[in-house]
Amino acid sequence: MMKPVGRWVPFFFVLWATWETALSVTRYSIPEEMERGSVVANLAADLGLDVSGLAQREVKLDIFHSNKYLDINKITGELFIVEKMDRENLCPTKTTTTCFLKLDLITESPLRIFNIELGITDINDNAPHFRRDKIELDVSESATPGERFSLPNAFDPDVGANTVKTYKLSESEHFTVDIHSGSDGTKYVDLVLMKALDREEKAVHNLILTAIDGGVPARSGTASIIVRVQDTNDNAPQFDQAVYSLNMSENSPAGTVVIKLKATDADEGPNADLTYSFTLYTSEKTQEMFSLNSKTGEIAVKGTIDYEDMKIFEMFVEAKDNGPVPLSGQCRVTVYVKDMNDNYPEITIKSLKNTVDENVPVGSVIALVGVSDRDTGNNGKVNLTMNKSLPFLLNKTSEYLYELLVSEPLDREIVPEYEITLVVTDEGSPPLSDNETISVHLLDVNDNAPQFPQTFYTIPVLENNAPGALLSSLTAIDPDLHENQYLVYFIIEKEIVNTSMSMLFSINPENGNLYALKTFDYEIEKEFLFHIEARDSGVPPLSSNVTVHIIIMDQNDNTPLIVSPWRAHGSVVEEKIPRSTDKGTLIAKVIAIDSDSVHNSRITYQFLHNTDATLFSLDQYNGEIRTMRMFSYRDSRHQQLVVIAKDNGEPALSATVTIKLSTVETAMKTYADMTEVPLGYDIFSDLNLYLVIGLGSVSFLLLITILVTIVLKCQKTKPSKAAPPCRNSVISERNSTIADSTLVSNDAYWYSLFLAETRKGKLVVRQPVPKGARYIVSSLPRSTGLTETSDSAASTLQVSTAT
Repeated sequence: MMKPVGRWVPFFFVLWATWETALSVTRYSIPEEMERGSVVANLAADLGLDVSGLAQREVKLDIFHSNKYLDINKITGELFIVEKMDRENLCPTKTTTTCFLKLDLITESPLRIFNIELGITDINDNAPHFRRDKIELDVSESATPGERFSLPNAFDPDVGANTVKTYKLSESEHFTVDIHSGSDGTKYVDLVLMKALDREEKAVHNLILTAIDGGVPARSGTASIIVRVQDTNDNAPQFDQAVYSLNMSENSPAGTVVIKLKATDADEGPNADLTYSFTLYTSEKTQEMFSLNSKTGEIAVKGTIDYEDMKIFEMFVEAKDNGPVPLSGQCRVTVYVKDMNDNYPEITIKSLKNTVDENVPVGSVIALVGVSDRDTGNNGKVNLTMNKSLPFLLNKTSEYLYELLVSEPLDREIVPEYEITLVVTDEGSPPLSDNETISVHLLDVNDNAPQFPQTFYTIPVLENNAPGALLSSLTAIDPDLHENQYLVYFIIEKEIVNTSMSMLFSINPENGNLYALKTFDYEIEKEFLFHIEARDSGVPPLSSNVTVHIIIMDQNDNTPLIVSPWRAHGSVVEEKIPRSTDKGTLIAKVIAIDSDSVHNSRITYQFLHNTDATLFSLDQYNGEIRTMRMFSYRDSRHQQLVVIAKDNGEPALSATVTIKLSTVETAMKTYADMTEVPLGYDIFSDLNLYLVIGLGSVSFLLLITILVTIVLKCQKTKPSKAAPPCRNSVISERNSTIADSTLVSNDAYWYSLFLAETRKGKLVVRQPVPKGARYIVSSLPRSTGLTETSDSAASTLQVSTAT
């Protein structure tokens, strides 16, 4: 027994050494895996070497074909372990229990070599292990019990009793192991099927195989066995349900997924690879509406789903696996189409009167209108209305029929045509609507009389108009059509002083143009009043008339006539006045008259010639000539005044008068004295008596003159034809020639002027009329100063010179 160097070897590690001197080989035996520093033997003692001389002899240890696991202590001569020794590494091919390690101890001085052999004995320091930790087996589920499957054996580097002794399998109702030994004693194991497999019940069996060695204590190693049960096509595909019922909305867009069918097959691989298809029980119409994905089982919309075409679809679907002998399963899919408000209501015009008389009675049926909607329920309930208020009414006669009635009187002249838009709306959500427009034309009825724009026309016509001149266009309006609108114009016959209107005016019957047939003279005719009628050509005809007032407008076509002081044409008026006349004394008064009217008859007076502009003044409005101062001895005894009377027309017309004044020294009563004496108005005064006597004298002279004139006219062989009478004037014409004469005496002339001044500014002039003149009895303008001389007089005498 050897002692370790520097330490004690434990009891169970005490090794024995055998010294065989005969062979000169020193052998030792130790167990493997001894700790570093453990003493194997004392070589100095065993080999008889002097311990004290080991260092000087340079003792060394040589190990053949191995690392330096051992070394010698040169002080004590002990052989100790430098590195743990593993028998399995030192002798990997040795199957014996002991592995021998050869080494030489070499000493110098003298040189000696000692052969040493160290036996390394096996200990159970290695557990069995499998070359593969996972063992995978594929076993068909159709395998029969008793079938064996070889498993790889476990490996244990230990030898002898320390190597693999047995195998154990984890608990399994389907498998067990069978152990058998080889010729070299190696233990082999087989996996044995005890019970038939069902992949659908359990596709994978996980087993643990344990290898146990014979060491003390025993060691073990495990390997995982994965048994995959290989499928056989012994299961048909199965759907979750035999019948699938579902709802879907109509008009679902193409591609909308209706349902995704899922069939299951307990098999696997190709045996579980399913293909979906429609069976022959599925109608072609259904297959046109829906598509079926053969791989995924997804049913989607392919066509247009219309509730109104088909409300229920039935699809029979088959799922078939791809096994060698395919198995299949079936199901039925029922799709209930849900109605949507997808159909617009429709309007059908069943009967229509496009043209009606405008006087069609209220309540007349214009059209029959039908409505419909292909939807159902509230989606199919419809209502018909008009889009705006019109003189028509919708009367519902049945659920889907309406009458379009006239609800108010119609008038083509207001609305000749109606565009009636009918709107039909269903009660869906959201509601849908449609519309239809119908046209109703109104036929004209002669229900409108012609109408003039004005009820009274005032037409001014300038005198001296040309015959046939257009006066105005009187156009009436008739809102009717065609012959009901064709108008004829004519003048309603009326006579004025035995003269028909058609002799004075004419009207174009087609366009209402009014013409004058003669030339009018304002001084004779001032106005005309008559009626014009417009009549249409309808049956019966309608008519209306309008009042026409023709007003003759004055032209400045009459030259003023100087009636005071008056002398024959070219004569000079000579007057005598006393030289003692005071300043402001009225010497003479020029009076002119003009047959024109308004501004054309307004007369103004001016001096055309005045011998002494400082001596006389002329009032431009009343024609009074007055002295501006008293006469002086330097003033000429003869003064000449030329006065021009001019009207206000355009262009202005005028007349002149020449007055020669001679001054006398005799104290005669002046004209001013006669005209400026204030008079009382007492009818019983002497002055009034004188006036009455004078008026009688003058009236008598006038009567004599008229009688003479009448006698002379009766003696004429060809009397002149009287001018057409005007209803506003009474015209008498005398064509007799009156020889030049003078007024009655000069005193009568001055007396007439005196009367004019005393009768409130009114004057009567009575004097001979020049040749070719005519008497016209009418009211004189106040500007002339000529008015009636008594209350009994009907009008004043106005003198105008005839051209």
